[in-house]
Amino acid sequence: MRFSIALLLAVFIVPMSACASHIGKPTSPPPVAVETTFTVKTDVVYTPKDWPQVLKANIYLPDMAGPLPAVLLIHGGGWAAPDRRKDMHSIAARLAKRGYVVVNATYRFAPQYTYPAPVDDLREALKSMHKHAAALKIDPNRVAAMGYSAGGHLAAMLGVLDGPPEVRVQAVVDGAGPSDLRKFEEGTLVSEFLGGTQAQVPQQFIDASPVTHVSKDDPPFFFYHGTLDLLVPDDHSRDFKAALDAVGVHTEWFKQHGLGHVTAFVNDGAAIDAALEFLDRELRSDPR
Repeated sequence: MRFSIALLLAVFIVPMSACASHIGKPTSPPPVAVETTFTVKTDVVYTPKDWPQVLKANIYLPDMAGPLPAVLLIHGGGWAAPDRRKDMHSIAARLAKRGYVVVNATYRFAPQYTYPAPVDDLREALKSMHKHAAALKIDPNRVAAMGYSAGGHLAAMLGVLDGPPEVRVQAVVDGAGPSDLRKFEEGTLVSEFLGGTQAQVPQQFIDASPVTHVSKDDPPFFFYHGTLDLLVPDDHSRDFKAALDAVGVHTEWFKQHGLGHVTAFVNDGAAIDAALEFLDRELRSDPR
């Protein structure tokens, strides 16, 4: 998301030492954690030649034998012009050290492109991961989507939308993603992403809200969210989790008490630890 100086100052005065609670965590331990080195391929084009815009990804490759689980990692930034390499590198590195192939991808930005353009782009990234699975040491049956803020929203959309196997994921990590865009009655971020206000394009607000697509065949979800988030209030995670729970989808929620939207991202160490355990449980059929 975009932030004004005033908002940044406001969120950073929130106490930096916050506790957390993990709702829905299984009692059984995850598989034994992997630790490895990795290499990075930068600026790899993942879109077809006839795509409206050339889009790239950084690919993190663990130095271990495959096939390996993989994560499509999605940056935030209000669906508009962030830097995937700077914003998501630390998370990508942690995933790769854990033995996950990571595709840290960009997508088309608002307001030039509106929904569903970014989702279509990221589905192309998933198709590319399937197409090049052998070369990238990816197990195409063990792929997750993960993101924060707008990236969390897009990861969630990949989780709940129907489609052929090559665009489906087997787990989702959603950090502070807006799940019901109908809750945003003011501001420009959402309207720029959707191509108009809710009064002008009401169906866009419905179609682009992950909570409206929930079904019993959705993959497991892991949420993490600051309880003092003023930009994307944590009722987005709460209500989305409740909808998934109601149809029998496994969900976990790591509540970052006392943190706002920015501070929950900056101080995400414990949340990422919990997310890695979630991914291990869901995507590692055997401990390596």
